[in-house]
Amino acid sequence: MTTIRLTMAQALTRYLASQKTIIDGKTVPIFAGVWAIFGHGNVAAIGEALYQHRDALPTFRAHNEQAMAHAAIAYAKASFRRRMMAVTSSIGPGATNLVTACAMAHVNRLPVLFLPGDIFANRRPDPVLQQVEDFADGTVSVNDVFRPISRYFDRITRPEQILAALPRAMAVLTDPADCGPVTLSLCQDVQAEAYDYPEAFFDEKVWTQRRPRPSDDELAAAVAALRTARKPLIIAGGGVLYSGATETLANFAEAHGIPVAETQAGKSSLPADHPLNMGSIGVTGTSAANELARDADVILAVGTRLQDFTTGSWSLFQNGKTIIGLNTQVFDATKHRALPLVADAQAGLREIGLQLEALSAPEDWTERAAEGRNLWFRAADKATAATNAALPSDGQVIGAVQRALGSGATVVCAAGGLPGELHKLWQAGAPGSYHLEYGYSTMGYEIAGGLGVKMAKPDQEVVVMVGDGSYLMMNSEIATSVMLGLRLTIVVLDNAGYGCINRLQMATGGANFNNLLKDARHDVLPSIDFAAHAASLGAIATKVASIAELEAGLAAAVTNDRTTVLVIDTDPLVTTEEGGNWWDVAVPEVSPRPQVNAARKEYEKAMQAQRVVD
Repeated sequence: MTTIRLTMAQALTRYLASQKTIIDGKTVPIFAGVWAIFGHGNVAAIGEALYQHRDALPTFRAHNEQAMAHAAIAYAKASFRRRMMAVTSSIGPGATNLVTACAMAHVNRLPVLFLPGDIFANRRPDPVLQQVEDFADGTVSVNDVFRPISRYFDRITRPEQILAALPRAMAVLTDPADCGPVTLSLCQDVQAEAYDYPEAFFDEKVWTQRRPRPSDDELAAAVAALRTARKPLIIAGGGVLYSGATETLANFAEAHGIPVAETQAGKSSLPADHPLNMGSIGVTGTSAANELARDADVILAVGTRLQDFTTGSWSLFQNGKTIIGLNTQVFDATKHRALPLVADAQAGLREIGLQLEALSAPEDWTERAAEGRNLWFRAADKATAATNAALPSDGQVIGAVQRALGSGATVVCAAGGLPGELHKLWQAGAPGSYHLEYGYSTMGYEIAGGLGVKMAKPDQEVVVMVGDGSYLMMNSEIATSVMLGLRLTIVVLDNAGYGCINRLQMATGGANFNNLLKDARHDVLPSIDFAAHAASLGAIATKVASIAELEAGLAAAVTNDRTTVLVIDTDPLVTTEEGGNWWDVAVPEVSPRPQVNAARKEYEKAMQAQRVVD
């Protein structure tokens, strides 16, 4: 056996550089690069190893560890999980800054490789700088917090351990069912230790997409349920996009006349102008999709984990429904007594279609879907229409962005009220052109996520829509976008606080408290110049005074040579009234305030509609 002597860090980076995949018939590196912020826990060993492989495995510098992980995750999502990135940090705060992003990747089933530095395996300098000590367990490191939020976790305490750990990591990162974050915690002394590695370990390895087909029994049960359906509905989740099943879904829906509703992760599975696309479903759903969902008798749930925003906390489905869970992950396929159909979305839809042959949904059901769709579009047009209001709504800003940039742009957003309005109102075009992080609803994802999307789609227009609250939480990657020459268009909607949660507070009987800036404890209300701040980070930045000025600014942004930030003041209280559904947010059972008591009564009444098991 031929060997080569390398440090563990050198072997790790060489291995990552040799992992490949196939995109559009071309073999390309599966890792598009590594995001790195160096410290004493990774600069000497990992830093040197990345320098040696900087051409085959590019290294990118960010300004915040959490943000660089958001960018890596967004890259994987925009690449439909075909390609991914790694992130490395020092120990201590650098590592724990990654934790929120790791949890986000776990919830959203997105691949990213975390490589945080760790304490010394030999323990000679204990406690090393930034080491968190457990008085009762000498094996504990702060990196143990990654264990419950990683699909695979390993602490590398000897250099030869990566011979087993790295192939296991790749198997998880590329698996359609278990896909998610992997953490390899790298003891900093072991990073620098050498070992005689087999040269064959570094041979090129090509990872291709696995497409499990359904079992015969599960397929037969699913087909039998659909044959009896009088009011069938498809719910398209993110698994449709990750499977590359958008064309298959369209063909299936058209062949059998079944309307389609989309989750946050599944939006853009069909283009908005497809006649069977009813739009968003659930708490932030359209009236067209939700009215069908309430009456549907068979629901084909494709690639969705059926979270509470999709199901209206299980109050949406009021008919005696049968759910068919078409999913690669049995955990998701069997939720809420569903008939499991454990398979790849593309393979599963094709095989169901072959069994159903020419069977089609009843004509009155498809006619009802078409009528509801037309009514919804009229409501959406009204909500997004141009206005001269001094404080436009989020919906009116969305309309301006859509008119200026068209459905060819990719919109990026995450938390607050904007995702709900975008889910309802954004008219998505190509698959993946709607990029929302709403599984974990991570404030601060937006700008860093936009950067990751732009890295995956350098030739496409990427527009980030972000509220003032999220902007203040994380904005540093504006500077990174400028530094890397990756032009973004960023629209900041300033409603002077956390407008979404303020509305929820009011809806549950709460007093306006601690959400809008004016309702928080203060001596002086802050006057934040977002445009000046963005300009200080290198962006072209403008505060616009109207929807008309915003549209003009968006048109100019497309021709600018670097990231553009447009700031507009908005109304914190106005949202799109049409559509939507109840969401289970527990209201206090007792309170001295009559508003809360009244809200509790409404809450108890609404709970009666929940059909968790039926």
